[in-house]
Amino acid sequence: MLTIDEIRAIPLFSTLPDTELERLAHTSADLHLSPGEYAVHEGGERALYAVLSGKMEVVKRFDGVERTLGWRVPGTIFGEVPLALSSPFPGAYRAAEPSRVMRVDAQHYYALAAASSDVATRMGALARERIGGLQGLSAEPPKTRVTMIGARWDPACADLRQFLARNQISCEWLTPDAPELKSRWDGACPEDHACPTLRLADGTLLTRPTTREVAERLGLQTQPGRDEYDTLIIGGGPAGLAAAVYGASEGLRTIVVEREAPGGQAGTSSRIENYLGFPGGISGDELASRALQQAKRLGAEILVTRAVARIDTAAHAVHLDGGDVVRARTVILATGVAWRRLEIEGFDRFIGKGIYYGAARSEASGTHGLDVYLIGGGNSSGQAALYFASHARSVTLVLRGDSLEKKMSRYLVEQVAAQSNVSVELNTEVVGVYGDTHLTAIDMLNTANGSVSRRECGGLFVFIGADAQTDWLPPEIACDKRGYVLTGDDIVKAGRWSHRRDPWLLESSVPGIFACGDVRLSPVKRVASAVGEGSMAIAFVHRYLDEAPE
Repeated sequence: MLTIDEIRAIPLFSTLPDTELERLAHTSADLHLSPGEYAVHEGGERALYAVLSGKMEVVKRFDGVERTLGWRVPGTIFGEVPLALSSPFPGAYRAAEPSRVMRVDAQHYYALAAASSDVATRMGALARERIGGLQGLSAEPPKTRVTMIGARWDPACADLRQFLARNQISCEWLTPDAPELKSRWDGACPEDHACPTLRLADGTLLTRPTTREVAERLGLQTQPGRDEYDTLIIGGGPAGLAAAVYGASEGLRTIVVEREAPGGQAGTSSRIENYLGFPGGISGDELASRALQQAKRLGAEILVTRAVARIDTAAHAVHLDGGDVVRARTVILATGVAWRRLEIEGFDRFIGKGIYYGAARSEASGTHGLDVYLIGGGNSSGQAALYFASHARSVTLVLRGDSLEKKMSRYLVEQVAAQSNVSVELNTEVVGVYGDTHLTAIDMLNTANGSVSRRECGGLFVFIGADAQTDWLPPEIACDKRGYVLTGDDIVKAGRWSHRRDPWLLESSVPGIFACGDVRLSPVKRVASAVGEGSMAIAFVHRYLDEAPE
């Protein structure tokens, strides 16, 4: 319980009359924090905090790395910048030792400031000082964590760039013939056969490394920390990350196994306009980054660059590539889907050399001043077209159908139509690809009149739908003919359920193994539904664990 004398000891409140101090004592929260516990997280709602005892550390993440910006000791306050700007907290505040902190909600602070001009004046001065400090931080040149030398059309280089971008690792990419190479690269430049070569911030050199080697060197988790978990989630897309957030927050020992980078297919989306709660839209990688931070903060383990080799349903064991075996009382399948492949002669020769499935944001910078083509008429291709339009000279959407409206949301159709350098070619297919070391031209067939035209092409991005890749699952887990996992009533209809109770909505044909998101047989394929199913899966995990013997 806060007292008037404790509040008066805070310099900001020292001149307030007893009536105002009494009001603060009755309306403010009294937080008792253990070491490592947060008073407020980065992005938290605005409020005014005052340190009564202990010591608070100010931390903020830059490029995925946490940095300490300062400290708050007894008598000092924090929250003046969010209150001055009506914005979320730009950094987080956590206890460095047992601490006691007073929190004044925003509405109570504004009432106090209206009653006391002295408090408002001193808060304004402090806010201006702290904003100046934040501006100084923003003016500092960012410290690149990875510098890479690699050829523009080297698939290994493209894969590493995409991996780093999706894991929020800053990377400066230089081609072997870049004029600024000598000034940006310390020491002898690597030979072409040694590229891609990476130099890490600590000076470590990596020559043609695997993504797992890079992940380990950068401190990303690649090994499980336990032998057994309450739930193991396969796949780090929206469904998997949602399950991780809810599982960890509810005290379950939770681990996510992701073979590339968190975010899944949604993580490559340049802009998701219709996700609830983001009126200005949000990019897929930003949504994934926020979910990843949230899951980690709540205690979930996230393994990257690891794949599941097989599941032993009888032993409740998950075998990872590399030979690691993890026991899991429950498993959640959230592996999503993979882009469907095009069958065109010579197509595979240019994968990563001008032809790409999907569209990672990291590829946009390589399309400056070029004419690029996107095959497909769904939302993913529309979002990519709008993003590439800010970089490429022209963007052409190629559709086999006769209408963009059939598969693309209305808001995207309107935005595509309004973009001057984006065009749509209907009743058209790509039937040929050409180039030596990389793609330079494509043949396009107009199916309405049979004419074929050759176009110069600086990049071809394919969005023709996706399929589940579940052929590695054991036969006990029932799938339909296209590989989508059957759950709930669909298992019963398929005659694959033989247990006394009915299967739960997201439960597979093996009790205790659940499926959510795009890998599950369902007509709905949306980011929001994947997030909802991921959270629901945890509810069924709890029911299963309550009924299952230890």
